Amino acid sequence: MSFHPKMAYDATFHKSTRTLADNGPVFTFTPENRARLDEIVTRYPADRSRSAVLPALFLVQHQQGYITGHAMRHVAEILKVTPADVEDVVTYYTMFYTKPVGTFVLSVCRTLSCAVNGAERVVEEICNHLHIKPGQTDASGTFTLIEAECLGACDRAPVIMVNDAWQELQRPEDIPALLENLRQHGEAALTGCHHVIEKK
Repeated sequence: MSFHPKMAYDATFHKSTRTLADNGPVFTFTPENRARLDEIVTRYPADRSRSAVLPALFLVQHQQGYITGHAMRHVAEILKVTPADVEDVVTYYTMFYTKPVGTFVLSVCRTLSCAVNGAERVVEEICNHLHIKPGQTDASGTFTLIEAECLGACDRAPVIMVNDAWQELQRPEDIPALLENLRQHGEAALTGCHHVIEKK
């Protein structure tokens, strides 16, 4: 006699729905980026090279524009960790992209200060102007729209982070000019972060 419950013959088992990153093209760091990563790794104890995974992934994304399966395996090999360790980091943080994005990634803050100051209308205007939804890239491959959590400039709401630069105090009516200025002048068209400007 067994105290274990009898398993039904029609029992189903959980199957993971995790999708692995697209392998993409073969990836290796440029000599400059590899030298930069090697220098970063020296800042950590020899048995803690895994601590450099975030800067390594930023270097990948800066070089390639997004992070592929091949790039994750390349980083894993250099840092002596498993590809799964690297993929866990990539899929946890929203600032890493696993598919191509536009030249300009528009991250619109939707947290409280920005929300009450009209961030939703700013997003709607970008969507209407570019004919996309959040998470999509426009047909020209120029702009990708993302809705983000707090960007830390609540007193300058609504805020848009464009790649690594800033555009503050945005109103829906400002969006057509912003997009056109980005097309014409790139990040030089942005206001910058008020807090950084204040310190200069």
